[in-house]
Order: sequence, then structure tokens, then C-alpha cells
Amino acid sequence: MSETTLGATAAAIPATMRVSLLRGVRDLVLDERPVPEPGPGQVLVRVNAVGTCGSDVHYYEEGRIGNFVVRRPLVLGHESGGVVAAVGPDVTRNHPGQRVSIEPGVPCFTCDQCRTGHYNLCPDMRFFGTPPIDGAFSEYVVVHEAMAHPVPDTLSDEAAALLEPLSVGVWACRKGGVGPGSRVLVTGAGPIGLIAAQTARAFGAGEVVVTDVRPHRLEVAADLGADATVNVAERPVTGFEPDVLLECSGVPAAIGAAIRLVGRGGRVVLIGMGGDEIPLPLDHVQRHEIQVTGTFRYANTWPTAIALAASGKVDLDRLVTHRFDLAEAERALTVAARDDTAIKPVVHP
Repeated sequence: MSETTLGATAAAIPATMRVSLLRGVRDLVLDERPVPEPGPGQVLVRVNAVGTCGSDVHYYEEGRIGNFVVRRPLVLGHESGGVVAAVGPDVTRNHPGQRVSIEPGVPCFTCDQCRTGHYNLCPDMRFFGTPPIDGAFSEYVVVHEAMAHPVPDTLSDEAAALLEPLSVGVWACRKGGVGPGSRVLVTGAGPIGLIAAQTARAFGAGEVVVTDVRPHRLEVAADLGADATVNVAERPVTGFEPDVLLECSGVPAAIGAAIRLVGRGGRVVLIGMGGDEIPLPLDHVQRHEIQVTGTFRYANTWPTAIALAASGKVDLDRLVTHRFDLAEAERALTVAARDDTAIKPVVHP
């Protein structure tokens, strides 16, 4: 690393590092690789925490998500944070020893989508843990300096990592136009649903209702500030007409039922990943002029996410239910199938 700037603990940067490597469906092993060297405009981050996401589980269990197929060994993980260990030439935003949250997608910065601020739609996006780009289930990663966001010391390492799913919630609330007084229905109380509900409240929503089929998750939603929760396995939602539906379940049948609840001029934001097609109650959508939109990741959300977490308006630490070492990454990806209380397992490399 002759041209990089190293911290006072530069000697502590090893030549090799551990990574959790997905070799095939349900085939995860601990491997050793050289520690990468940051190039111009890049920083080397020592990873302290990585949240596990549903997409990681999909790749582990099925080897693909839609058109993204694992064709060669892949390092999973895209919800991460850590400490800058070294910086490459021409880096001006970061310095060694700085705690950062990693925005896991690096766009091309030059296409039409990037130039108009929609870099999440960049056709040349290189996104952590998405084939063929390796992710953060490793001791070190290299990332573009623009995607290494400094975080205050008031945020835990785990919260710094979970700013990534919080950014999903921020983006969804922006797409749905959530604001002061909004009546918001959140379907699905998984990690994203619980974050979306908190974010909607932080954006000024006047009433937030959360649905799910798991009692424990609904209890957590209530603890985190939902005005009401409904176990839709026992009864439907009644007496509530939302302005905004934040659909986080990905369950096709649930989506159609929830859209029918949305009032005139309302907005539907599809966040959850379920089947390739959903039943759309077209008559209701047309007669009520309901706007239906999808979401794909996020853009320009980290400053808002950091502010929400640092202020306490969104509690990310409350979502962490299980912690694992890097050698236990497979347990992190499968714990939800064994434990109904699992919400957000976190890996600590």
C-alpha cells in the first residue's frame, strides 16, 4: 500500500482476511483472501457489523433473485459499517480511524440516471452481495469514498450497518409522499416494515397501522410506536382508510387486499419482494386515482437516515435479535427459520 494513507494502527492491517463465501445453494464456507488495497478515490474499511437481509437468504437458499444468478463463489452482505483503515490516493472525504456506514452500491456517476439524481437506477450499478459483486461478509472491504458516510459516535456499530435498511424506509416514504398528518398502512412487520413504520412516524404521519401474521413482530411494532396493529391471519383491517400504503410483505394476496383499503388520491409503494406478479384491483385503482409505484433501493438517503437514527426518532438497535461471528454466517442466514422471534441477525466479522 505504498500510495495509501494508513492510520496509526497501520501495522495491524493483515495481509489476508477471512470471508464467508457462498459456493452454491446452501454451501457457505469460511475462506481466506488478500486484504484489498484501496485505489484512487477509495477507502479500505474494517467491517464491524453486517446485517443479514432477505436477499442474502434468497441467494443462500435458491442461488438467485430474479435475473441475478450466483454463477461463481460470492461474498454476501450489504448492510454494513465499520472503521476506515486506510485511504487511497486523492481521497478527501474520509480519514483513517473514522467510523462510517457503507452505502453498498457504486453507480457509474455518468449515465442519464446518475446525472439526474436517480443513481439507484444506474444500469451499471455495482452493488455489494449481488452477483457478481462481492459483499461485506468479510473482515475488510474497499468502497468509493462517496459511499463511506461518517457517523456520529452516538450510533452503535450495528445501527451504523442498519442505516442501509433505514435508507429503504426513507426512500419508500419519499416515494409515497408521507408527510404531516398522513394516514399510513404498513403491511408486513419484518425488519423493513418495522423501519418503514418508524420512518413514516418521523416524517410526520398522523396515524400508522401495521399488519402481519406473527404476534411477536406486531408486539415490536407497537413498542416502536405504531398506533394500531392487526394480525391479518385472525381478522382483516377495518375502519381505517390510509392515504399511503407501504407494502412490505411481498405476499401477492395481501397486496391486493391492502390496495382496496387505500382512499381517494392515495399512494401505494411496493417495497416487499414476493411473486413476479400481483393481483391488481384495477377498478379501485382507477376510480380512486391511486398512484402505484415500485421502489428499487434508494438514492441520496444517507444524510436523512443518519439524522433519524442519531436523533432517536428511529430505533435501529431494537431490531437486532441475534449476533454471530463471521464463522457463523450460515447460522445468521437460517436463524429465522428456527426462531420466530428473529428480526435482524447481525454478523460481526
